[in-house]
Amino acid sequence: MDVMIDSSICRTIPQFKVGLIHYTNIQVAQSPQMLRGRFRLFQESLFLELEDKHIADLPNVKEWRDIFKKTGKDPNRYRHSAEALLRRMKKQSFLSSVNSAIDVNNFFSLKWQMPLGIYDCDKINGNTIQLRIGEENEEYEGINGRSISLQHLIIACDERGGFGSPFVDSVRTAVGTETTEAVQIVYLTSSFPNDEIDALLHSLKTMFIQMNGGEGTISIKTCP
Repeated sequence: MDVMIDSSICRTIPQFKVGLIHYTNIQVAQSPQMLRGRFRLFQESLFLELEDKHIADLPNVKEWRDIFKKTGKDPNRYRHSAEALLRRMKKQSFLSSVNSAIDVNNFFSLKWQMPLGIYDCDKINGNTIQLRIGEENEEYEGINGRSISLQHLIIACDERGGFGSPFVDSVRTAVGTETTEAVQIVYLTSSFPNDEIDALLHSLKTMFIQMNGGEGTISIKTCP
């Protein structure tokens, strides 16, 4: 699965970069008790950690809010997925387990305070994913049950159109128990140190494979 970053992003955010993990031969199922228990304890510790903090002031959250501003999306109306999850933690509205793939995704998004997306490759049309800025009248059905306007959002697209973003991903490419091949996109902050990205992605890949089996291949894409 090839991933390309469009010039519409690079003109606006020259240091834009994403981490990618392509998984094959995975088996997605109900999360084991070990993962569910660890995730619950982590959410409870985050609630205490965030009690006296303003979510919008957290460095990675703030940087992604600034990215939304630069592409023309109001971050107060359209909160990126990591910020939305952290606000749930602050309200003690903890996440329920979804499956062994989504739970790992949410765990690391909260841990790193950055948006992560995971997509079923069999539901992606074609062999190339393009990352670009959404245009007028583009939309899709989000996993939150709403129609999502993609205009001014950074979006992941295939031959059929948009299917994912750092805001809310689509129903169309959602990962479920039928998924055997998936691609994970880590929407990195521009300031994240390049020499730490590889270790970050390897820790994500290791835990994901522990929970879902299979193999994973890591790559990093940046603006030229």
